[in-house]
Amino acid sequence: MAKVKTKWVCQNCGYETAKYIGKCPDCGAWGTLTEEVEVKNSQPLKSVVIDESPVCLINEIEITESIKLPTGFEELDRVLGGGLVQGSLVLLAGDPGIGKSTLVLQTAGNICAKGKKLLYVCAEESGSQVKLRAQRLNVNSDNLYVYSQTNLEAVITQINNIKPEILVIDSIQSIYTSNITSSSGSVSQIRECTNALMDMAKNKNITVIVIGHVTKEGNIAGPKVLEHMVDTVIYFEGDKYKSQRLLRSIKNRFGSTNEIGVFNMADSGLEEVTNPSELFMKERTDNATPGSVIIATNEGTRALLVEVQALVGATSYPSPRRVSTGVEFNRLLQIIAVLEKRIGINLSKHDVYVNVIGGIEIDEPAADLGIALAIATCFRDVVVDPDCVIIGEISLSGEIRNVSNLEKRIYEAQKLGFKKAIIPKLNKKLNGNFDIEIIQVPRLMNAISACCSKK
Repeated sequence: MAKVKTKWVCQNCGYETAKYIGKCPDCGAWGTLTEEVEVKNSQPLKSVVIDESPVCLINEIEITESIKLPTGFEELDRVLGGGLVQGSLVLLAGDPGIGKSTLVLQTAGNICAKGKKLLYVCAEESGSQVKLRAQRLNVNSDNLYVYSQTNLEAVITQINNIKPEILVIDSIQSIYTSNITSSSGSVSQIRECTNALMDMAKNKNITVIVIGHVTKEGNIAGPKVLEHMVDTVIYFEGDKYKSQRLLRSIKNRFGSTNEIGVFNMADSGLEEVTNPSELFMKERTDNATPGSVIIATNEGTRALLVEVQALVGATSYPSPRRVSTGVEFNRLLQIIAVLEKRIGINLSKHDVYVNVIGGIEIDEPAADLGIALAIATCFRDVVVDPDCVIIGEISLSGEIRNVSNLEKRIYEAQKLGFKKAIIPKLNKKLNGNFDIEIIQVPRLMNAISACCSKK
């Protein structure tokens, strides 16, 4: 006889308790606990069948060239680490309406064009709705199967019949299994369905792509444990009022998590941006203003040139405001402290706003010098030379420290037509011949004198 047990589960982190509480003791969220019915079998467990698969040495395992499947998008392959790994489980997350389904459907068309069989499970749309999007994206293949279903058991039945090489679930929050009585989208349902998909991916060697929604707080809707179950977690980001889209990996068992992919949303779907620096520089005007500088940042194996803007104004608050967009907040506070102590710029009665154009998140120290110069030039109402690119890390003593991949950053600036580069004073000679003026500075004060001109 089955015994029915009720439990309360946090929909944010998956914490379970026997009674209702207003605040989750694990994640601290309020009002996120919902009641779920857990069915347990009171009969004794049967003996477990042990898998007798042979144990082999790591040197004896053969890896074929086809273990990574290119997606047809170089930007997506860059983030994945070369392509979709056979038998892996990939989670693609993003805000509603950002273009997750569009990206996956275009990728499905590219893969099916290579002769691969793909099953697209649309749990939130009908087959005709997916067909309308496919026509707009010019996706048409005899190897692309569409199945409008929300029941996991029915999906597994079709997988056994069709035997696809790639499976797409859109989305995981709409899929449910009959083994659990809670509604679809709950913690238990998402965890159980993802676990079943993971077992199927490993046992049947099927590549599974799962689409997940993101909450207002920026977390994947459902339990956080979902990120630990999958092999790769990719975020699709961007402003829905702009056409630029960024693809970044926060977990990847088969590649680096430092790479980003850049796309442009057009009427016919997503288009790759092979030169993101040129895209970010396109909207920049020739009339430079105080507080605007160009920095060379490094995203994985790619050098990117982005614009950093700063606004410094007298505050009307008892405590001055410090606001950063695209820059780590504590890093901004540290740079402000160095400017006050080493340069003598008094910002205690001024609000400071720093913004990175294009939605790029900069977390490497090589952007320190550019951020400092943006704040200093805005405060003193002078203009940074628009043909100058800034590279360097600032120490607490005001010295400019060396950065990695310096030659690659300078080559990117030279390719886009910049005439001058301010870099740290190196102890060794640069490798390469550059048709760009190189200015080496030892301290922050020297960098301010080298890059600024009167407005």
